[in-house]
Amino acid sequence: MKVLVACEESQIVTKAFRERGHEAYSCDIQPCSGGHPEWHIQDDVLKHTYGWDLMIAHPPCTHLAVSGARWFKDKRKEQKEAIKFFLDMVGAPIYRICIENPVSIMSTVYQKPNQYIQPWQFGHGETKKTCLWLKNLPKLKPTNIVAGREGRIWKMPPSPERSKLRSKTYQGIAEAMAEQWGG
Repeated sequence: MKVLVACEESQIVTKAFRERGHEAYSCDIQPCSGGHPEWHIQDDVLKHTYGWDLMIAHPPCTHLAVSGARWFKDKRKEQKEAIKFFLDMVGAPIYRICIENPVSIMSTVYQKPNQYIQPWQFGHGETKKTCLWLKNLPKLKPTNIVAGREGRIWKMPPSPERSKLRSKTYQGIAEAMAEQWGG
């Protein structure tokens, strides 16, 4: 299966699909940090949406997540562009699509997500409510429910790497996507 992992520089999801024999590529405007530049398209993902069987997209949430709602009034132009980008991903000519984002205004602007997931459902003792908008894909089934749930990501202190660290996909979630959607 040909898999496009949009807006992913870490290559966590890409590697999970590659480990299961799929032809998976990450695509991001940033260089990859996952160690496999040969599996990375460094460009605007909207230029590369043809010829894939599945796309898992992680559009930037900076101007969409409700956690930043207090700044929305000052970022109307940026928010409008972020909404358009999200909707362009929804409309990509790919049969199976998952768009992942935190709780955001897209629940109102577009539609409610098909599913909410938490890292603790996939082997990580943390909370980080994540929305999945699914097109022609089943809901992810939890693979390893664990205790010790903590909001570590939310409590992360400011730093130059904070945004990148907060946006990384948990390994257990990536593996569940590859296992359940890569069959």
